[in-house]
Amino acid sequence: MRRRELLGYAGQIAGLHALASVAPLAHAQAPSAGVSDNRILLGQSAPFSGAAEQLGLQFHLGAQLYFEALNQKGGVNGRRVELRRLDDGYEPERCAANTKQLIGEGVFALFGYIGTPTSVVALPLATEAKVPFFAPFTGAEVLRDPFNRYAIHVRASYYDETASIVRQTTSTGIKKIAVFYQNDAYGKAGLEGVSRALKALSLQPVALGTVERNTVDVVKAVNDIMAQRPEAIVQISAYKSCAAFIREARKRGFVGNFYNVSFVGTQALLDELGPDAKGVVVSQVMPFPYTPVTAISGEYLAAVRAKQGRAANYSGMEGFVAAKVFTEAVNRAGRNLTRDGFISAIQSMRNMDMGGFPVDFGPNKHTGSKFVELTLLTEDGRIRR
Repeated sequence: MRRRELLGYAGQIAGLHALASVAPLAHAQAPSAGVSDNRILLGQSAPFSGAAEQLGLQFHLGAQLYFEALNQKGGVNGRRVELRRLDDGYEPERCAANTKQLIGEGVFALFGYIGTPTSVVALPLATEAKVPFFAPFTGAEVLRDPFNRYAIHVRASYYDETASIVRQTTSTGIKKIAVFYQNDAYGKAGLEGVSRALKALSLQPVALGTVERNTVDVVKAVNDIMAQRPEAIVQISAYKSCAAFIREARKRGFVGNFYNVSFVGTQALLDELGPDAKGVVVSQVMPFPYTPVTAISGEYLAAVRAKQGRAANYSGMEGFVAAKVFTEAVNRAGRNLTRDGFISAIQSMRNMDMGGFPVDFGPNKHTGSKFVELTLLTEDGRIRR
């Protein structure tokens, strides 16, 4: 009897050891939150109302164009991608509340947040929860340095954009450059980029003017800047305030060029300005979306034309590209999708051509692109490369 009892106990202990050895493996292979047998759930907080609503709306529509076509073909590794959106009105407090809600609802990743002040409050929440923060629509350095494993940027930085703007402007002999900027993290990031690029040439901004986020009260900024008689003005703000500044400065007789970074929303700015768009330059971090000059432009245009009432624009192209890069990473991560596996898959995307848009990630490099080109707005509503 005693021998049988000991053998029984030994069998039970061996069984427990076997279970213990399997359990960690099963846990390691378990899909992350937001992943089911047939779905991947993403969360997006963005402005779908207010002064920056076109940025959020167009980015979201561009991403949906890609995901809808993907889902019609069966998704990625048998899973459909669902993008849940919440409106933050481009206000940090609302964005923080939305982010907590989305993380609480168990999204796999946060996708396509719009703007610097909102992303600045969201990223720490994502990092604490170990949720990937993918393709924010901002080039602010504060979100890129120091390196954050959970922050993944598809677009070039504001430093890249402002360096290109200063290089182009000063190459024509212009030295008196003023900066009109939004009085928040976004505007200050752009101002820092312009100042750094000018400092390398032993120059500095000749004048500064500010506007508060989600307002168009630009009269003081125009007064401050016009008093110094600049030859060119770099703008780091949203499209409504930039348009208001341009109109007022033109009334005061300013005939120089205005330069904007991509976050302004090129099509939204063009629509706001109408004929006053003449002489406005915008730096771009995405391929030209209006003609099939690249394979990804053609892919995007085909998706736009398949949807009645949709129009191509740079913000939509950015959402489309972000969705395409996300899908490639998910495909590389395989059927057993986890957040860590997804991040590792992103890091494996070295020197990769996404149809005319090159990306290059790595283990300590989560900014995929440095692509920047300048475009010119015309008074007849066109965008010229």
